[in-house]
Amino acid sequence: MIQKLLVANRGEIAVRIARTASAMGIDTVAVFSDADAGGGYLFEFDESTYIGAAPASESYLNQDAVLKAAASSGADAIHPGYGFLAENAEFADRVIAAGLTWVGPTPNAMRMMGLKIEARRFAEAAGVPIIPGFDGSQDTEEMRSAAEKLGYPVMIKASAGGGGKGIRIAAGPEDFDTALREATDESSRAFGDSDMIVERYITQPRHVEVQVIGDSLGSLIHLGTRECSLQRKHQKVIEEAPAINLSDMTRASITAAAVTLGSSIGYENAGTVEFIVDGENEEFFFLEMNTRLQVEHPVTEEITGLDLVELQLLVAAGAPLPLSQNEVRFVGHAFEARINAEDPSAGFMPQTGPIFATTVPDGVRWETGLSTDVSPHYDSMLAKLVVHGDTRDVARQKLVSGLEGLHLAGPRTNQGFLHWLLQQPEVVAGTATTRFVDEIEFPTPAPPTSAFGAAAHLVRETEIPAEGPWGLDLRLTPHRRESVVLLGYKGVTERVLPEVISGVIGSVGPTHAAVTMGGETYTFERVGREQDWRSKAQGVPDTTSELATAPFPGLIATVDVKEGQSVVAGDLLVTLEAMKMLHPVKASGSGVVASVLVEVGAIVASDAVLVRFEEMIQSNEE
Repeated sequence: MIQKLLVANRGEIAVRIARTASAMGIDTVAVFSDADAGGGYLFEFDESTYIGAAPASESYLNQDAVLKAAASSGADAIHPGYGFLAENAEFADRVIAAGLTWVGPTPNAMRMMGLKIEARRFAEAAGVPIIPGFDGSQDTEEMRSAAEKLGYPVMIKASAGGGGKGIRIAAGPEDFDTALREATDESSRAFGDSDMIVERYITQPRHVEVQVIGDSLGSLIHLGTRECSLQRKHQKVIEEAPAINLSDMTRASITAAAVTLGSSIGYENAGTVEFIVDGENEEFFFLEMNTRLQVEHPVTEEITGLDLVELQLLVAAGAPLPLSQNEVRFVGHAFEARINAEDPSAGFMPQTGPIFATTVPDGVRWETGLSTDVSPHYDSMLAKLVVHGDTRDVARQKLVSGLEGLHLAGPRTNQGFLHWLLQQPEVVAGTATTRFVDEIEFPTPAPPTSAFGAAAHLVRETEIPAEGPWGLDLRLTPHRRESVVLLGYKGVTERVLPEVISGVIGSVGPTHAAVTMGGETYTFERVGREQDWRSKAQGVPDTTSELATAPFPGLIATVDVKEGQSVVAGDLLVTLEAMKMLHPVKASGSGVVASVLVEVGAIVASDAVLVRFEEMIQSNEE
C-alpha cells in the first residue's frame, strides 16, 4: 500500500486528491511555486515542498524539481492530477524508474493514446467507430484533396492537441489554407507538434464521454456516461452525468465501445474515452482518450457513489478493482459548473486580483483550492460547483440555486453567465450541441437597481458618520465594464433593505464591499474623488488613441513590432498570455510605432501601456 503520496499539481485537484489520500491513512506532500506560496490548497497537506518560480515551465512542468521534491520528502508515490505532467509518458517513466508508484496508466498506454493520429488507428483496429477523415500525410495538397473528398465543412485538428487547442473549422475550400495555418501555428506553440488531422465535421455535434477504470490484473469496467456538450471554444463549462437523450441501445453501444478500446490496449487506472455523437441520428464516433483523471469526474462520483481517487490509489498499489461491472449502480443525476476568473461581457477575458470573500451555499459540493489572490500564471478555473438530484431537472434547479447563493467577491467570474445559461430552453431540454454556447447571444444588462441599493447598504455597514453631507465614489464591477456609483447620506434609506436581504452580503471593509444577487457578484471599491473612472466605465483603457494597452494582466508572449515600424489597422502588436490563453493586441488604425515599452517575458498589469505611436489614424471599421 502507498505510504506517502506527493501530488504533482496545485489548486482544487490537489485538495481533492489529498482529502481522499488522508482518509485512506496515506501521508500527503504538496508542491508549490512562488505564485502559490501560502496557497489555500497547501493547508490540506501534511507537508509541502517548494519547486520553483511562478511560470509552470520552472515549477509544475519541471520534472527534475518534482522528482527531487519526492525524494527529499520520502514520498513513495506520485499522483499527477490533471494538466501539467499528467499525460507525460516520459515523466511517468522517470517516476517508475525512481522506484516510485505512478498513480495513472502505464506509460505505454499514454503513448498509444497520446497522439490523435495513432489513437484513431488503435480505435479503428479495435472496431470502434471513428470519424471519416485523413491522417495519412502532412502534405498540404494531399490534405486539401482529402477535404474535398470528405466534403465540407471539415475540422482540422492537432494530432497532439487537447483543451481545444489547434482546432479550426473550414466551411469551404476558400477557408482551408487559413484554417490549416492557424491550427498548425497554435498547435506548434501549445504542444511543440504541428501534425494535423482532417475530419468530416459533424454539424450537430454532442460531446459524450465514458469513464473507465482498470486494474493491473486485466479487469476494466465503465462507470457510465457524461454529457459535456456545453463548451465555449472547445472548453467545457458545464458537465452532467449521465449523458442525456440517448436511447438504451446507443448508451449500451457507446459504453461497450469504450471498454473494448481500453481492454484492447491493456489500460490500467482511470481514463476517459470521448466520443462525438451526431445529434441528428445518434451515430457516434471515437474522438480521443484522456489518460488521466478528468476535471468533471465528480459528476460520475455523484451518480455512482464511488470515489475515483480512492480507486486510482488502490489499483496503482496493485490491488484488484473492488467491484465488477454488474455491481456498479447509477442513481439520479449530477451537474458540475466550472467557476472561472473571466469576464463574459468582455470576450471572456481572464481576470486576476485579490479574492475578498467567499460564501458557499448549503447543499452543494464545492471543489476548490482558492488562495487569496488569483494569479495570471495558471488556468482560470477557480472552483467547481457540483450538485446531485433524483432527476435531471431537480439537479439543474439545484445548480441554478447554488449559483444564486454563491458569493465570490474579487475578480469577475463567469458565475452570472452560467446561471443564465442553465435556464436557456435548449439547456433545459438537453438539446444543446457543442456549438450552442459559441453561437448564442447572451445579455449584458445594466446593473439592477438592487445593486445600487446593496451599495447603499454596504456603505452604511462601513460606519461612515451619519451626519453632515458627504459623498462616496464606489467602483461597481458586476461581470462587466466598471460603472460609477455616487452615494450620499440621503441615498441610504430603509427602502433598499428588502432588496439587499434577497442577496448574499459578503465582505465589508473600509476599502471594499460586495454582494451577490441572482448569480451576479457586485464588488465595490472605495476610490478617491480625484480619480476619474469614466474612461473605464466606457471600456476605453486610455483617453488617447496613440497608445496600445493591456486589456488584462498577463505575460508578454510575443512582441511583433519595433520602433519606427508602420502599421495598419489589425496588425499584430503584442501577444499577451494569461491563464493558458493567448490574446492578440492589434493596431486600431494606421500609424508609426514611436516606442515599444515591453519585452517578451515581462509581466504587465491591466491597462499598462505596451506600445506608443507617433500618430494613429483610427480605422472606420467596426
